[in-house]
Parts: sequence; structure tokens; C-alpha cells
Amino acid sequence: MDLDHIKRIAIAAAYKGGEALRSRFGSVTDIRKKGAIDLVTEADTASERVIIQTLRHAFPDHAIMAEESGETAGDRDFLWVIDPLDGTTNFAHQVGLFAVSIAFAHQGRLVAGIVFNPLSGELFSAVDGQGASLNGRPIRVSPVATLGDSLLVTGFPYNLAESLPLLMTRFARCLKASQGVRRLGAAALDLCYVASGRFEAFWEQNLKPWDTAAGVVIAREAGGTVTDFSNRPFTPEMPEILASNGWVHQAMIAQLEQKEAE
Repeated sequence: MDLDHIKRIAIAAAYKGGEALRSRFGSVTDIRKKGAIDLVTEADTASERVIIQTLRHAFPDHAIMAEESGETAGDRDFLWVIDPLDGTTNFAHQVGLFAVSIAFAHQGRLVAGIVFNPLSGELFSAVDGQGASLNGRPIRVSPVATLGDSLLVTGFPYNLAESLPLLMTRFARCLKASQGVRRLGAAALDLCYVASGRFEAFWEQNLKPWDTAAGVVIAREAGGTVTDFSNRPFTPEMPEILASNGWVHQAMIAQLEQKEAE
């Protein structure tokens, strides 16, 4: 299996998907709701369509898992995991924090990840064992060693009303323990920003595999640590994710430990 070829095709697909988003940014009229606050736009579907076409042309036998169209039949030993527009709510409100996210898994292991923000032009990429890069330049996680010196980032699930007290308890603990907490609204970018040292840690719960798959590869290859809130090695099917520079990981787990809402 040629991972360099996999990466090249994934980048080509990300650029095509990104162009579908960029060309529609600020002019989308068809905005629908999948849930109370979970949106989908014509840009999501247009981006996903061109990404799948690109991947299918190069790898007709591979399986695909995509946010909007679901699973496409193929050899699941070679699985593409696609979020055509991570940060749809930002996109719909003309906030420029969104991205195309494309990951590739071989025999169940994530081995390549691409995250592309078509407005900023930032392309994050990683291949198993080869490190991570931003626009072709190597990136590494932050060397900050204490939570008190850390800038954190988080997100809230679409069904936040079901667990709001515990969500807010965790948020408050992390806010008190750190330099600050940001909420950007695009998990793929959150993970890449940990990978590139902009944040020391990211946590969220109830994400889907397409939200995290590519960013996890990039964070991992940049030297980061990715687990659930109980410090178990992360897989995209898990309901919780904690990604950090490694130095502050145990301190973050202590803050995220489940307790009664305070």
C-alpha cells in the first residue's frame, strides 16, 4: 500500500471539496436542520459529492464513510472517513472557521489524515510514521508543561441539554485551571491546532468518527496524546476525546473526571 499516493489523492480531494465550500461561502440559501441545532447546507452536499467522486475514481474498491451520505460499499480494509464541512454552523453564519476533513484507515487503523480550511489556505496533513505538517512544513505539539500555562479548546455536543450540568462543571474546572478556554466550533481544526502547538489540549464528547478521524492522525503524528476521558487509547467510535501535547494530559484527565455537577 502506497501511503504517499493515498495522501496525494486525499489532498486533491480536499482541495476540490474546499473549492466547493469557498465558492459558496456567504451565498448559501439552502440551510436545513438535521436536529435542533445540527445544520446541513447545499455546500456540505456539494463538497461531499466531489470528494467522493475523486476518491472513487482513484480507488473504486475502497469503502467510504461520509457524514451526509453514510456508508458506501467497498473493501472495509481500505476505508475513507469524510467530513465534507466540519463547522457547518460557522459556515452558515459566515464565520471562517471550518474545514474539509478526510481520513484513511487500513485494516481498522487510521494511517492518513488531511484537514483543509479553504478560506485560510491552511492544509494540515499526516501519514502514519511520517510526522505531521502544515502547508508542507513539519509541526509539533506545544512544549508547555503545566495546565496553568495552557490555552485549551473545547466543543459542546448537539444534544448538550441532556448533560448540561456535567458539561458546564467540566468547563468551569478547566477554565479555572488554565490560562483560558476557547470554543471554535470545528473539532477537526481544534485537533490540528493542538497538533501545531496553538492549544495545549482539546476535549469534547459525543462526536462522530468523521469529526475526529483525520485530526487524530495529525495530532498523533505531531507528538500528541489522544485518549478518552479515562485515559484509554482513543478510537473514533468512542463517545469522549481528549487530545493534548502529552505534558498536560494527566492534569486534564483530573479536571474531566466525572463528578456530580457543582
